[in-house]
This record gives sequence, structure tokens and C-alpha cells, in this order.
Amino acid sequence: MARRTFRALALASAVAIGAMTVAGCATDAGVAARSSASAGEVVGMRRLTAEQYRRSVADIFGAGVKVQGRFEPEVRREGLLAVGAAGAAISAAGLEQYYAMAASIAEQATAPAQRENLKGCRPAAPAGPDDACAAETLSQYGRLLFRRPLTEAELRSRVKLAHEVAAQNQDYYAGLREGLTSLLAAPDFLFRIERAGKGRTADGAVALDAYSRASRLSYLLWNTTPDEELLRAAETGELLKPAGLQGQVERLTASPRLEDGVRAFFDDMLQLELFDHQSKDPSKFPKYSQQLASEAREQTLRTVVELLVRRNGDYRDIFTSRETFLTRTLAMVYKTPYAAKAEWAPYTFPEGSGRSGVLTQISFLSLFSHPARSSPTKRGVALNEIFLCEVTPAPPGDVDFSQVNGEAGMVKKTVRLRLEAHATDETCASCHSMVDPPGLALERFDTLGEYREFENGEPIDVKAELDGQAFEGATGLGLLLRANPRAPACLARNLLASGIGRPASGPDKPLAQSLAKSFADDGYRVPALMKRLAADPALYTARPGASPATKGPTEPSTRVATFAPRKETGR
Repeated sequence: MARRTFRALALASAVAIGAMTVAGCATDAGVAARSSASAGEVVGMRRLTAEQYRRSVADIFGAGVKVQGRFEPEVRREGLLAVGAAGAAISAAGLEQYYAMAASIAEQATAPAQRENLKGCRPAAPAGPDDACAAETLSQYGRLLFRRPLTEAELRSRVKLAHEVAAQNQDYYAGLREGLTSLLAAPDFLFRIERAGKGRTADGAVALDAYSRASRLSYLLWNTTPDEELLRAAETGELLKPAGLQGQVERLTASPRLEDGVRAFFDDMLQLELFDHQSKDPSKFPKYSQQLASEAREQTLRTVVELLVRRNGDYRDIFTSRETFLTRTLAMVYKTPYAAKAEWAPYTFPEGSGRSGVLTQISFLSLFSHPARSSPTKRGVALNEIFLCEVTPAPPGDVDFSQVNGEAGMVKKTVRLRLEAHATDETCASCHSMVDPPGLALERFDTLGEYREFENGEPIDVKAELDGQAFEGATGLGLLLRANPRAPACLARNLLASGIGRPASGPDKPLAQSLAKSFADDGYRVPALMKRLAADPALYTARPGASPATKGPTEPSTRVATFAPRKETGR
């Protein structure tokens, strides 16, 4: 009975929190528009991503506790899921799933084999309620799950619930399980709820309180909940002091867990979650499988971490490096032998292979293609958006694609010829002149990412020109991007937006420009960029009343995107 009662309360809470978030979507971080905020007031809300949820649970309850269930769809906004999370709600159906996951986690944590690992005390008599012991245990877990101490009312309601269930079942752990479930299903865990501290910045931004700062810092650098030392720094107020903040930044960036933060950021920026919804024509591409998709995603992340974190390399090298990691499955697509016994092995593509950086990995090439054929336009749009922060407008609704997809278009055997005919339309030419050249340079790779030299029996021409610069193939494109100052500036802008949970524009644009300059001065080292951002007081601000809503279609090929598979337009 108590479980059903709490479940009803949890669903009601979900509807309320969802309505609050949806109502605030047009304002900063989903908060109702207003021009000021007093200390303690909520000024931002960001729903945990699926990965952040899993990592937080593992850090709090232990790696042996498994997360089983489906998550609410994530929303991409301004090119990033991290920004979309600030306007993401939870539906009633979604909370059903979150409640089921919470109950499963609590059941595992309180199982007889796991009880020795529980935080807090042990009941004097486990065959009934023990309010003092429940309060101690729930207080400790509540502090970790809510990323702040529980209020007296929050703790009292959980202890009361635990007492009722324990008495009804004559089992202390049944009551504790229900109390933990209530914490795990609460909005304060599912959302990173940010509160105002004291003071405002010179440009009117609201400074966050110490606990909100701890969460921003931890999720930026480690992609998980604050650890005990960071929470303690928030409790004592050390995190509010420049020296205290710098000390925590040094500690977190020196940890191997920085790799987790880098992986999460690039997984988001490169839109690798689209693998969850991708499909390929099995009659034409039988090598494609979910295993290939999963390993292609992991290949890109391993490559990025190795180059940028472990070697502390130049960010621009991701466009030109031929070094990567392979599995036996990936090697089949890359048409290279695989002699290693290990599941993963380092590999360097030979010079002249046509491979050049992440743009020629399966992840980018296959994600931004059609199910049955490549798409220079899709690849060009994605390249401009992801790596240069340049938005390509959606095509008008009345565009004639017959030159590309129709029977007349198929007379032209290569996609270059079909696109050239299509681009004679003045309404299309301006955009195609910017997105097609880089895409055509990658045309020696099919929709799966396999290398080819012919299309329909005709040799593929990969010469192109962009902004008055001629280049050829993926190698030439990689060198062009490496030399483009907009590429590292875009990375700095995206990292800032990911950290603050809002577009790095308007009043935040000067900081984005400052970070880009520092990034260049530091030799384009990503760990140094993350450290600079994490130590900057501007990271720990909110802008209530700001209205960064973005106009335009909600497709992954624009800066505003949904989780859904991209719509096929024939380009």
C-alpha cells in the first residue's frame, strides 16, 4: 500500500516538474522568466543524461548495482545535448520508467548480499522500524543523490515512509528500500537543480551557490556527481574562494577520470548518440550491424582521448592524424588485416590510404549519410555545424530534388554531377557552395565508410574548392580544417556552452572569445582549456530572464535538433 501511495506521489511530482520545465524552455535553463533571483532561489535545471545517471548511481551505490530501464529521449539544442538538457522535461510515462529504475537500484542496494556496503548504521533489530538508523542512512544517501544536504522536511518525510513500510512488512530493509527509492525518483536527483548564491557579476549574471558550483564542476570534468571531497569543499565554503576552487580544479583535472569528461563532451559534440537510431540498407551493406555501430562510436572516442588527453596533443590533429584503434569488426570495413589477439588494438593507416582524422572514421561517414548511399550535402552540413559552429539553413519546402533523386538525375552516374545540376537553382546554390565541397572531398567513402574509387563505374572526383582554396580528398580537407582558426574557436564555444548549459552567445560571447584565444596560446591543448574554463568564475553563473530560444526546424542537421533520426531529404 505504501509503495503504491509513493508511486502516485512520484507521478504527480513528475507532472509538476515537467510542466515547470516546459514552461521555462524559452528562458535560461528552463526557469520561469524573471530579471533577478535571491539567494537560494532556483535559477537553473538540467536533466541528467543517461550516462550521467548511470555514472552517478555507480559512484554512490557501487559498480555492482546495475541500472536497467529506458530513459527519456534527449534533446539537442544549439548543437549540444548539454544545452538541450536545460529545457528537457520528464513525461508521466517517463517517470514510470525512472520510478522502475529507482526501485530496482534500491532493491539491489538493500539486498542481503549488498547490505555490508550500505552507508550509515545497521539496525539494532532488523525485523521492524528503526527511525534513528534510517535517518542516518537516508541522510547520507540523500546528500549524495541531491548533491546537497537534505532539508529537515525532506529527511522527515523519507524516514516516515521507511517507518510505515518497515512496520507493515516487519522488515527494516523493506522500509529503507522505499526511502531510497523515493530519493532516486525525486526531481532533485533526476535534475541538476541550480540555486542562486550571493551577488551578481558585472554583466548581470547570478552567481551560483556552492553546491550548484560543485555539480557544474564535477559534471564538466568527470561527467558524474560530486565526490565526497568536492561536496565537503562546498559545505565549508572553500569552493567559493578562488584558492579553494583552484585546488579542486587541479585535483579533478589531474585525475584519470578527466577522460570521462572528455569522452562525454566529444560524444555529445560529435552527435554519436545518433548511432542509437541509425540504420543501413542490409541488401547493399550487409556488414552493418549494431556491433559495428557500437564499436565505431567507441573507436572515435578512444582516438580522441588518446590524442587529446593521454598524449596531451594538439586538438587540430584530430583532422589529420592517421592513428586510431581497431577491432576485428571494424577492420573488415576498413579493409585492413587484424592480427591482434586483443579486442582492441592501436593502428596507423598507411600514407596514401585516404584516411585523415575523425572525418574519415566510420562514425562521421556513416552517421551523415543516407541508409543506402552517401550524401556530400549531409556530410558538409554536419562538418560545418559540428566543427565550425556554422549553421546551414534548412532547404525550402518546395525544392525540386528530381535532379538528385529522380530518374532524370540518375542518368548522371556520380553524385557530383547530380549535385552540380541541382545547385544551378539559385535558391540552392548559396548553401550548396558552402556545404558540398567538403562533402564531395569525402566521396571516396560510401555510406558505411568503406573506401571506394568508383561510383556506378565512373571514377570519383574528390577535387574541391572552398573560400578560394583548392584542395583534394580527405587529406586535403583535413589540412584545410587544421589550418582554419574557426575550428578551435568552435570547440571552445561548445565547451563553454556545455559547461553553462546555455548557448555561448550574447553576454557569454566575450568569454567564448577569451577561451578561444587562451586555447590557441596554450597550443590547442584540450585539458588546459577545460582547466581554464573550470577555474573561471563565469562558469558558475546563471542568467534568469535570458531568452536563448532558437528558431528553425528541429533536425540534427541544424544547431537545434532532436534525438530523432534525421529526415531524409534526398540531398
